[in-house]
Amino acid sequence: MSVQSFGQPSVTPSGASASPFAAHLPRILDIVRESGALVMDHWRKPRAIRFKARADLVTETDLAVEAFLKDRLKDVVAGATFLAEESATSREPRGTCWIIDPIDGTTNFAHALPFVGTSVALWHEGRVELGIVNVPALGECFWAVRGGGAFRDGAPLHVSVSEDLEQALVATGFPYTIEENVDTVMARLRKAMLTTRGVRRCGAAAVDLAFVAAGRFDAFYEADLKPWDTAAGWLLVEEAGGRVTGFDGAPYDFANEGILASNGLVHEAMREVLRL
Repeated sequence: MSVQSFGQPSVTPSGASASPFAAHLPRILDIVRESGALVMDHWRKPRAIRFKARADLVTETDLAVEAFLKDRLKDVVAGATFLAEESATSREPRGTCWIIDPIDGTTNFAHALPFVGTSVALWHEGRVELGIVNVPALGECFWAVRGGGAFRDGAPLHVSVSEDLEQALVATGFPYTIEENVDTVMARLRKAMLTTRGVRRCGAAAVDLAFVAAGRFDAFYEADLKPWDTAAGWLLVEEAGGRVTGFDGAPYDFANEGILASNGLVHEAMREVLRL
């Protein structure tokens, strides 16, 4: 299996003390990149798809990548457990825990759309310490270590500097429970479309959050996400200088109705957009 090189990771602290887990980053990045090679090997083959729900798919690739990551990461941090999408029995990380989405954007993968990410985060005692979002079909890998900044393929990331919501490009996503919540989803979407430069939907929350960290989107919001959708991207945005909260402005956690991530400058204006 060939692995694409992205250069040496930077873990230089940016103002705060770098995470004690920073020393593990090079090894973790190697493992995640290898999983990206596995994704791309499957990319070139016919997809075997089954349905968890009408719009909720799982492929053999989801299962293979999750198994690969769990096998390779199990010895990296002593005592760490796993909260991974395809095998999770709860939505609550505890202690030291790997939070993994092997294929974020499974529907995109099934249709050969390149917005497909592998999200790996290390949770420790109530917060994310390290996060990686690898987007192999685009050849991009994003990572962050708490206190050490955020990077794309070794280059530092920073959120955008847009201050005016009318000039902001906003991303969103739709929950699998869309039939139950379509009126609420569409009410928020209508307000976002009328008050911003535009709204985009990539179909992979981890990728959307990485793009906020990279300054490509000025904000991202979505309801009813799971820890494996947001954990790594949450840290990416904050380490890139952005802000992450619930829709109500309260500190984000996995029990929130939804996540609002932004450059910080348009955050309060976006909160008003989301208020119903």
